[in-house]
Amino acid sequence: MSNSFFLADDQATVQFGRVLAEAVGIEGAVVFLRGNLGMGKTTLCRGVMGFWGHTGAVKSPTYTLVEPYEFDTTKVYHFDLYRLGDPEELEFLGIRDYFDETSLCLIEWPEKGQGMLPVADLELSLSEKNQGREIKWSKNTQKGCIIADRIVNKLNG
Repeated sequence: MSNSFFLADDQATVQFGRVLAEAVGIEGAVVFLRGNLGMGKTTLCRGVMGFWGHTGAVKSPTYTLVEPYEFDTTKVYHFDLYRLGDPEELEFLGIRDYFDETSLCLIEWPEKGQGMLPVADLELSLSEKNQGREIKWSKNTQKGCIIADRIVNKLNG
């Protein structure tokens, strides 16, 4: 079972975000998003929000650290920890309140919050490949295994 996929362009990255959202469903999950600046982490998040019906802009919450999105059946929290100076700052943000069984937490730059974040169910890593990007994923929990299986099944359609 493959744990990587080629994304030819931004549209493919958005579509992968939709596949991720569908795979998570309303069960919620913690997903770490790794990759250098400009690799498409926020573009992927745009696809997740689009799956749930969000039509507005999806920007990386670089300065606010978290942007909440509430939908009828789920909540999605988009974190960007790039500018975080110290993982302890997450305590002041009330970080633990965001993680529950029904929320999807998408966390860009998770290494900046090391020690303060829960274990990710799924870790996604975006990198340059040819004229596009490659996305790789690893699963850390039983829930992550289920989500990864759903992603693969959907991509292999």
